[in-house]
Amino acid sequence: MNEQVEESRQAKSMTRFAVVFIGQAFSLFGSRLVQFALVWWLTMESGSASVLAFASIMAILPQVLLGPFAGTLVDRWNRRTILMVSDGVIALSVVVLALLFAQGSVQVWHIYVLMAARSLGGAFQWPAMQASTSLMVPEEHLSRISGLNQSLQGLANIVAPPLGALLLELIPVQNILAIDVSTAILAIGPLFFIPIPQPRREASAEGRPSVLADLREGFRFVWGWKGLMMIVGMALVINLLTNPAFTLLPILVTNHYNGGAIELAWFQSANGVGMIAGGILLGVWGGFKSRIKTAMSAMIIMGGGLLIFSFLPGDALLLGVGLLFVFGTMNSIANASFFALLQATVPADMQGRVFTMMMSLIMSMTPVGLALAGPVADLFGLRIWYTVAGVVMMIMSVGALFVPTIRQLEEESPNS
Repeated sequence: MNEQVEESRQAKSMTRFAVVFIGQAFSLFGSRLVQFALVWWLTMESGSASVLAFASIMAILPQVLLGPFAGTLVDRWNRRTILMVSDGVIALSVVVLALLFAQGSVQVWHIYVLMAARSLGGAFQWPAMQASTSLMVPEEHLSRISGLNQSLQGLANIVAPPLGALLLELIPVQNILAIDVSTAILAIGPLFFIPIPQPRREASAEGRPSVLADLREGFRFVWGWKGLMMIVGMALVINLLTNPAFTLLPILVTNHYNGGAIELAWFQSANGVGMIAGGILLGVWGGFKSRIKTAMSAMIIMGGGLLIFSFLPGDALLLGVGLLFVFGTMNSIANASFFALLQATVPADMQGRVFTMMMSLIMSMTPVGLALAGPVADLFGLRIWYTVAGVVMMIMSVGALFVPTIRQLEEESPNS
């Protein structure tokens, strides 16, 4: 009888999660559509690698600076409310920008402000959703759900770029922005009716700890997990090199491949198809017994693909599209494996803090890379970023498999 009750609870939990997940999927699609439209608008308006790099900095900096505090509040506040408010803030910022486009008064700095506002909302939305997943999904399904999430990301990358390129030819930019507002409503609506579980927290003799005490506790957890800190260090270096490379992809398409919005859409869609393929592959295969071995093996192949991509001539566009498919496939497997590992090992009442603290550390050097990428690319060309990023990713991933602290990451977690 108890087993039947448990199975029923899990089935209901998965049903509730599916409804929330679908709403968030629509929101993701709208966001990617708007992202493509705005990036291409900046590319056509300025043609500058520095402008694209600074836009990416504005999209990252709020999450780097505020991420740990946001994660701490996610662990304290009602997660359903956080999801609703953060999605609402993002939608409201898009409404303001749509009005500026409609009036014909939009300027580049308006895009920067929108990027920062969306990043601020994402600083709360992303950890709230990630931390809620482990409470709504049985542990044995976390890898599959993580793979499904990567496939969803890939599907958005497939559909949004070509549709965005088509819509830019047919309708004004403000109408494309309105689509994002509509999809945000689809994400917020189900949350009025679907409860999001809250983690149980044991009260101490002194009462509920302060926000700063919670923040210190999360920092001690992350800092005390040596294997995780090594992974964070690896990811910091890799992001320093790869994020600028992909931020400057629109400039590479126009300057090196002599392409336009459609060609950029091909590259981004190939990456998206790869992410879907990787998510499906991981969902069927399940990965190696060691999730960290699965992630590192995928990263080795990612680095090799990026290295080959960096040497392609301008007339090898289709081969470049194929290599970004491989990159997307392996990226999906690596990310899904690593986040499933964290969801399975980090205590539920600390996941908001741990996830955001980890991501803030990983992304902290990205603005530096983006600040350097624009001027360096303008002076010396774009492809050097892809070469260096591919070589470094391969070397670090191979080396990680020979480090016992990383190889045994799951067994040596503080929660274990």
